[in-house]
Order: sequence, then structure tokens, then C-alpha cells
Amino acid sequence: MAGLLLSIFLIGYLAIALEHKVQINKAAIALITGILCWTVYILYASDVKVVENNLSRHLGEVSQILFFLLGAMTIVELIDAHDGFEIITRRITTVNKKKLIWIICLLTFFLSALLDNLTTTIVMVSLVKKLMDEKNDRLMFTGAVVIAANAGGAWSPIGDVTTTMLWIGGQITAYNIIIKLLIPSMVCLLVPLIALRFILKGNVTRPAADIDTNESEPLERNRNIVFFSGIAILLLVPVFKTVTHLPPFMGILLGLGLLWVIVEILHRDKDEADRKFYTVTYALRKIDAPSILFFLGILLAIASLESTGQLTILAGFLDANIKDMNIIVLSIGLISSIVDNVPLVAASMGMYSLDKYPTDHYFWEFLAYCTGTGGSALIIGSAAGVAAMGIEKIDFMWYLKKISWLALMGYFSGALIYILQAKLFGI
Repeated sequence: MAGLLLSIFLIGYLAIALEHKVQINKAAIALITGILCWTVYILYASDVKVVENNLSRHLGEVSQILFFLLGAMTIVELIDAHDGFEIITRRITTVNKKKLIWIICLLTFFLSALLDNLTTTIVMVSLVKKLMDEKNDRLMFTGAVVIAANAGGAWSPIGDVTTTMLWIGGQITAYNIIIKLLIPSMVCLLVPLIALRFILKGNVTRPAADIDTNESEPLERNRNIVFFSGIAILLLVPVFKTVTHLPPFMGILLGLGLLWVIVEILHRDKDEADRKFYTVTYALRKIDAPSILFFLGILLAIASLESTGQLTILAGFLDANIKDMNIIVLSIGLISSIVDNVPLVAASMGMYSLDKYPTDHYFWEFLAYCTGTGGSALIIGSAAGVAAMGIEKIDFMWYLKKISWLALMGYFSGALIYILQAKLFGI
């Protein structure tokens, strides 16, 4: 079974990577791959009930991510419908690419730590689309946003799902992870940014004003209300999670409901023809549903590998054959760009007990850095990358050629800083 399962996964993964060549939407391939993996699993299983229980458990975890993505995308679309991002874009006056990449990426880095890398990527890629018209420019900036979002999420206990898992599991504490990973994560971003200074040249072209005779200009008051309400809701999602201990998708859906009420109140006196462009119904039509289905398929495929123990076997192989802890963790980080970092971290948490590596041990902190930033090496290696891929229709091979080497430079540079600060300064 294991051989057939891995073959299906690898063929599906290759087809996704070569989407531009095979000319089949990656969402369709991901769905087929995910379902086939579970089909093989249940056909070869001795106890069907166990497979059904595993599928139900993983579907619950996957659906949380999907609903979170759905809620965040809808909120962003509502802000966009009210021209809310103009509040930011009109304050960013520079069109110089070298200056703009620093502004966008540093904003992404710190915002990712406050929100999370997925939400921040959705917001910032939408912002990039408002700041530049040329497709190639947008793709380069979006690739840099993915690196910045993952780097920013790694040093915050709420910035990346894997860091949050380790925080909730007791492997790390909030204060320590910030102190230990802030500088390595910053280096992980700064090295690619410095390299981009030699690549990016000239100025960006701002998009022309989007004029639609069917739409009336939103009032300044409405724009401010929706923008600041939407941003406040996104910022309060981690707070909601901390206070209630409910998963983040509950907070984002509550926020969507509140923003929905606000928008309905703002436009209740308008005719149906005028108000329809500002409704949640219209925003839901604009979000990229295929990217959500792609996410569903790829996560189901990875879940099958976890349920059948393939990821645990991989982790065990690394532990048995590679004796150096740094190389093991670096390898896990790179593997997380191929398969999702969540089951990899979950497998690591299961393999290594707190008795062996107590809270705030070097191993857990380095694991948080590597699994948080290693996913940037491939476009489908992180939730941030998948979201960006869906919004901007980024080709897998384009990202591999243009962005992956930058992400790897940052990844290894930040890792080196973490190792050195631990060995030289005991930080």
C-alpha cells in the first residue's frame, strides 16, 4: 500500500508542478490526488472504521483552515469593494521598485506576527494588486510577500500554525520564541531583500482608476468604517482565540458576521442595483474558490500520508540516519516545502517527548523557525504560498525559478544566525 500511496502522491505533485505544461487546473489535480490517496488507504485497510475515523478527524482540521481562508478572503474583498485599500495606497507615494519592495515586505513581516502569515498574505497581495499594474512586477512582489509573511509568522506564537501548535503543546513559551527567533527571522527576510535590490530596476506602473458606470463611488465615511472595522476584526482574531480557546476560524467567521451587519446597515437605504456591489454575496462571488478546493485536495493527500504513518517513518529515518540535530531540523524544514508543515511538526511532537527536549529547548525553537520559513522554498509549501498562488495565479515553475533561490538564501542565513547566537551568546 505504501508504495502505491506514495506513487499517487508524487505523480499528483508532479502534475501540479507542471500545471502550465499539462494545462489542467491544479485544483482538479489536487482533488483527484487527495481522494485517490484515501481510496487506496481504505481499500488496503484491515479496519475500515479506523480509516473513517481518521478521515473525519483530518477533515475537521482541514475544514478549519478552509473556513478561515474563506472568511479572511471575504473580509478582504469587502474592504476592496469599498476602496478601503486606498487609505494605505495613497500614503505609499513611491513608485521606485527598490524602495517599494522594502516598504511592502517590512509591513508584511510585522503584520504577519500580529495576524498570521495566511491572513497577512491575503491582505498584502490584494494591496500589491492596487499598487502596480504590470503582471511580472506583481508576481515578483507577491513572491517576496510570501517569504516575508512566513518569516514574520515564525517568531510569533500566533503568526504561524506550527508555532501556535508548539506553543499550545507546551514545547515553547511566547516570550522565549520572540526573543530567540526575532533576529533569525529578520535575517531570513533581509537577505532576499538585499538580493532583490540588484534585480529590481525602474519604477512600477500604477493601475488606472477602475471606473464602472454601474457602481457609484463609495462615500469616504463608508470606506473608513469598512476598512478600519475589517482590519480591527483581523487583528482581534488572535485575541479571540487566546481568550476563548476556540480555533481561529471561529473568530474569523464571527468577524465576517459582524462586518456583514455593518455593511448591511451602511447600505440599507440604497436601491438593490446600487448596493449589490458592496454586499457579502457579491464578495463571495469574487473570491477564488478553485484555490480553496486546491487547498482541500492537497491537505487531504498529505493527511493520508500522516494517517498511514509515512511521515512518522520519514521522521524516524531522519532521526536514525542523521545524528546531527541541526541537520535533522533543517531537513524537516525543507521537507515542509513539499508536504505540509503541520503534520510534520505533529509527527515531531509525537516522536520527541518533553522529557527528552523540555520546554524552550533549542530543538523546539529551531524547529519552529525551520518549519515556519522552510515552506517558502516552494509556492505550495505553505498556506501563505497557496493563498498567493490562488490570488495571483502564480505558476509553480515560475516561482521555482524566480523566488525559490531567494527563499533558500534567507532560510539558511537565518538558520545560521540562530545556530551562532545559541553557540556564541547562549541566546
